[in-house]
Amino acid sequence: MASTAEIPLVGGVADGETVTVELDPNGRPPLTHHHLGAKGLAEAEIYELESVAAGDNGWRYHWRGPAV
Repeated sequence: MASTAEIPLVGGVADGETVTVELDPNGRPPLTHHHLGAKGLAEAEIYELESVAAGDNGWRYHWRGPAV
């Protein structure tokens, strides 16, 4: 079974939520997360992985803008 991590979302409409992501073989989460809106991909927002000094796992996804 693959390892997973809970990573917080910062900024955008999903600010304060967390997502569960699968870690790669090196223990790293995906570089981006596409947070789907009410209309699916038509309202998706892109979050980009950042490392942080403090926190549960040292990662967060920071809002970068709409996917379209």
